[in-house]
Amino acid sequence: ILDLRNNPGGLLNQAVEVTDRFLNRENLIVYTKGRSEEQNMRFTSHDKVAGVTYPMIILVNGGSASASEIVAGALQDLNRAVILGTPTFGKGSVQTIIPLSDGSALRLTTARYYTPSGRVIQENGIEPDIIIERAVVDELKKEDEEEEPKEKTRLRRFLREKDLKKHLKGKASIGDVEQDSDAEDTKIDEETAEDTTNEDLMKDNQLQEAVSLLSGWEIMKKIFKNLRVPSPEPNSQISMN
Repeated sequence: ILDLRNNPGGLLNQAVEVTDRFLNRENLIVYTKGRSEEQNMRFTSHDKVAGVTYPMIILVNGGSASASEIVAGALQDLNRAVILGTPTFGKGSVQTIIPLSDGSALRLTTARYYTPSGRVIQENGIEPDIIIERAVVDELKKEDEEEEPKEKTRLRRFLREKDLKKHLKGKASIGDVEQDSDAEDTKIDEETAEDTTNEDLMKDNQLQEAVSLLSGWEIMKKIFKNLRVPSPEPNSQISMN
């Protein structure tokens, strides 16, 4: 299980390297399209003698953005992983930094990222194969000391790229580039690994669904591996009446 929830991304080459680790042969991972020819790039995986082949589930949510969306989108398109959770943030634009003479710099959006099948990440994000909302369990105050603590479940919501004002459209033509929203407008729920306990993991309904799915896969694989279909006897005849 690869947990990319609340992962805001990173460098493009890191996304390509992470994806490459789970692929056995050369495949297109991501490509970019921009205004000019030099902005059109393709990134592929490498052929390997022995690679990982075990079943894989990727957890995503509205806090999964940019490079993490590239990883999830590529492995989903290549049928290498099942994506579980909620739709990702939708940050699939390429920025170019142009230095200015006064020491400042200008950041321009120059291209968009596309998954191997041609899906636009910008604004749209990655749609999970299995959509499961993250349920957050809150402990309610006890009415008296002897009473067991009660729990209340609520769903967690995320602000996504398409919710921001003046966001770059995913399906617009490359020439129609709009101004990106300020970074401070983006609200992403952050949960550090240090704060995660075994009890938290047991209450993580998305993670538990992923574990159940993998367990079911292993069981079904054993069943089909040992399945024996009886062959008909040589002299037997099938009646069509």
